[in-house]
Amino acid sequence: MNPLLKDIFSLAKQIVTLGNERGLLIGTAESCTGGLIGGAITAIPGSSGCFKGGVTAYDNAVKTKLLGVPTDIIETHGAVSSPVAEAMALGALDALGVDIALSITGIAGPGGGSADKPIGTVWMSIAGHTENGPHVGSALYEFGDIGRNRVRDQACLKGLKMLNQFLETA
Repeated sequence: MNPLLKDIFSLAKQIVTLGNERGLLIGTAESCTGGLIGGAITAIPGSSGCFKGGVTAYDNAVKTKLLGVPTDIIETHGAVSSPVAEAMALGALDALGVDIALSITGIAGPGGGSADKPIGTVWMSIAGHTENGPHVGSALYEFGDIGRNRVRDQACLKGLKMLNQFLETA
């Protein structure tokens, strides 16, 4: 098996184990990964105990309509930005009724890049309910122009790592 796929499915298994052990419901909001993270998690037996679902929000209208991302945030910062990733994660918390939501938005290529947001730019965000209300944080990854599928696979791997780290401390 491809080492990257092995890592992806190993992380997905850890996420399912931790989610089920802690009784936490997980959801996703994916743009450039197009459901790869949800697919990796649901490939694991027992995932139905913790994974509630995901929204593939590839188009900005879907981000706005299904996840409640304000249009002005997209217009001001662009779809590939920390504010949009965070709004997507917070929107997924509510839309999916989950405890933890991971969102990803990025530019996989081969087109769509710019000087300030080149191909391979990916923002990820994780949101979760805490004692003080929803908590959200985001991270930027710059994979470079390594090819569309490699950007998507790397984003999937990093997203699963981010989700796993959050679950380990939840």
